[in-house]
Amino acid sequence: MRHRMAGRKLGRNGSHRRALYRNLVTSFLRHERIETTEAKGKEIRSIADRMITLGKKGDLHSRRMASSYLMNRGVVSTLFSDIAPRFSGRNGGYTRLIKTRLRFGDAAPMVILELTETEAALPEPVEKEVKSEKKKEAKGDKDKKGKSKTSKSSPKKEKVSPEKKK
Repeated sequence: MRHRMAGRKLGRNGSHRRALYRNLVTSFLRHERIETTEAKGKEIRSIADRMITLGKKGDLHSRRMASSYLMNRGVVSTLFSDIAPRFSGRNGGYTRLIKTRLRFGDAAPMVILELTETEAALPEPVEKEVKSEKKKEAKGDKDKKGKSKTSKSSPKKEKVSPEKKK
């Protein structure tokens, strides 16, 4: 019986499982969004929240604790300079799981693990406005029958009978 046994074994021994968690958390904090299985995502979520909490503290001891767990120094500096300040007004709940699909091959349920606070949204592309203006111009150039006045029809080629080719 597994009464009062926290955590998932994921079919790995302890050292392999810890290495997997460290790699996944490092990748998650680097890219701010990863796709993984549901069981791994649920385990990673709590570890990532703990790392962001360390980043919010911001002192030397917290930086060393995060550095001892994360696999990349650049990710540690990104955590303390970019990610943690975004969550300064939030107490927990830094990540979300979005169920996406069943993986081909073994039908494992897949999820997207992402940060709840993303960077500032990018502005809308200008191309959409240009396309809508072209559509308006095209609608205005049509005559009563619905044919465009400005469009030129391509010249039709005459059919040449086999007798004329000779």
